[in-house]
Amino acid sequence: MNPSLQAVVSQVEQFILGKPHQIRLVLACLLARGHVLIEDLPGVGKTTLAQVLARSLGLQFQRIQFTSDMLPGDILGVSVYQRDSGKFEFHPGPLFTQMLLADEVNRTTPKTQSALLEAMEEQQVTSEGVTRMLPTPFFVIATQNPASQIGTYPLPESQLDRFLMRIRLGYPDSQAERQLLSGVERRELMSAIKPQIELEELLALQQQVKEVIVAPPLLDYVQAILRHSRESGRYVHGLSPRAGIALLTAARAWALLDGRNAVVPEDIQTVLMGVASHRLQAVHEQHSGNSDRLVMELIRAVPIY
Repeated sequence: MNPSLQAVVSQVEQFILGKPHQIRLVLACLLARGHVLIEDLPGVGKTTLAQVLARSLGLQFQRIQFTSDMLPGDILGVSVYQRDSGKFEFHPGPLFTQMLLADEVNRTTPKTQSALLEAMEEQQVTSEGVTRMLPTPFFVIATQNPASQIGTYPLPESQLDRFLMRIRLGYPDSQAERQLLSGVERRELMSAIKPQIELEELLALQQQVKEVIVAPPLLDYVQAILRHSRESGRYVHGLSPRAGIALLTAARAWALLDGRNAVVPEDIQTVLMGVASHRLQAVHEQHSGNSDRLVMELIRAVPIY
């Protein structure tokens, strides 16, 4: 792994204990210029992960706490009339940052959720007929509570598809939890976090992801995964071409994190859970809500070329 990236991972692991795989998945999303949705119960470290990662990367950071009464203008910004000049002046919202934590994104209405669509896809915001570019890099970490909890609005498929991956942190293992219980409150230590990578180096690594080699047999493997998801009859909708591109991009980023300039089949299988779990839904009701199982079935069903 790149020494600077290793330093970032090591520093984040001091705060998010026992979750090295999830930390690397989030970092892979950033390198792939994607966005990540973290779905889990409150209190397992979703917000802390975003804050520590932003500080470790030295990125501008904003947090939006989504609520049911929030409006799109609260995210995008608004134009305010200036009496002195007689003109309207645009005041950017918290969306104009390098790393955005969209906290509990499914607690706001679909209308407000949709305010993120253009920003996540095009890295720009169009408001009142004017298009404004967002900073580079622009990375969204969104968190959501399980849909079974009170006061949540399900994210529409168009919104879910904007996320490169959906991951879960889960409860820590007993050893990590013991450290959390017996140690200093992690938030008290955040002031000591130092950036471990320069912005120019991070942008260069994002560019290097595009240069990671994917051999033709691996393209065959990815196409076989897409084809099986569409033709097996197990899923309501198969994986789209956009999902296939997302899978390859995430696999390239994972390979780069491992210090390799070529993708291997294990890279594709490793990121497939995050890339496909929020894009697949079972036809039969007894499988609904068990997206991890659906992806594991997909991995087992398609042989490696």
